[in-house]
Amino acid sequence: MNAKGNDTNSTWFDPDDALELTNEWFEAAHQYHGDTLVKRGRGRPPIPESERKVSVKIRYDQEVVEAFRQTGKGWQTRMNQALRQYLKEHNVHDLN
Repeated sequence: MNAKGNDTNSTWFDPDDALELTNEWFEAAHQYHGDTLVKRGRGRPPIPESERKVSVKIRYDQEVVEAFRQTGKGWQTRMNQALRQYLKEHNVHDLN
């Protein structure tokens, strides 16, 4: 015998309570084309180019990375904010 036992409580839904399938619903519904799911409708809004992040490989001093990591989750965002603040206050062309 199965140790878990079967759940005999069923949840019955009244078919009259089902959503009305309107043209708008069908226009926004996802569809399969063969084995490929095609998502439709509104997704995420596009990110303005000025706010897009760029992935780069960069090397920092260990103590700099550790200082930011110790601030917890979101440390890379805070590091970006610190660099952004530096750019507001300094001219990078003056660095050597």
